[in-house]
Amino acid sequence: MLRILLGEPPRENGGVLAEAMDNMAKLAAMLRKEMNAHEDHDHEYRKLEIWTRGLISSLDELEQSWFAAAFYRKLVVAGYMDDMTVIEQGDYARYVYFYKNGFIRVFSLLDKLGTVLNSLYNLNTTKVKAHFSYFTVLRQFQLLKAHAPLAEELENIKNSYREPLQNLRKRRNAEVHYMNAEMQDDLWQRHQGLHDKIQLEDLDSHLEDLKQCLEMVCKSLSASFRYSNEQWRKNAAALKAGDGSK
Repeated sequence: MLRILLGEPPRENGGVLAEAMDNMAKLAAMLRKEMNAHEDHDHEYRKLEIWTRGLISSLDELEQSWFAAAFYRKLVVAGYMDDMTVIEQGDYARYVYFYKNGFIRVFSLLDKLGTVLNSLYNLNTTKVKAHFSYFTVLRQFQLLKAHAPLAEELENIKNSYREPLQNLRKRRNAEVHYMNAEMQDDLWQRHQGLHDKIQLEDLDSHLEDLKQCLEMVCKSLSASFRYSNEQWRKNAAALKAGDGSK
């Protein structure tokens, strides 16, 4: 959607983004098939299908936010706020909007994934923390020693992106709980020299953090749904074998 508004061609999924999308779509299709074949009295399959399709939409929106932020970043040339033209100030504001939208979506999407994993694997994470995060779910996997292959893969993915995740978490917390991230930078610079020009934050470094976390999210989704698809097929095969032996 955003690419069309920006005059760019539609995205062609590739790499880890395509893998994540494909694995989620496969589970959603299996859930739909199960609902068509059997009655879903407790609506558990329907709930999981809705959540999974919601994750597909959320990942699409996160990638679009990163793309739009990168698009507007290219239009920001000045290194200081005071040196910007009116047009460039507008482009910078649009960069900030989509960048902030992106890093907030990273943690929102991960928490949604945590909710799906908690339900799929009966982790009962609410007994540990009523309003749990994705990272609480990872700890719950470890605590219960459940689904070790998936738990280990997700933990390794998280650890591989520790630094960019930490950077975005700090900026998310500043945005949500304190004040917006760019205002913090401005206040710090004003404190250093009341009459100095305000230098822009490192836009390229911030965008790279967002890109890395987008990649982390894609890998986490891909691993989770690939494993879930495998488990679903194994359970279906076991049930079929059991029926055949009667």
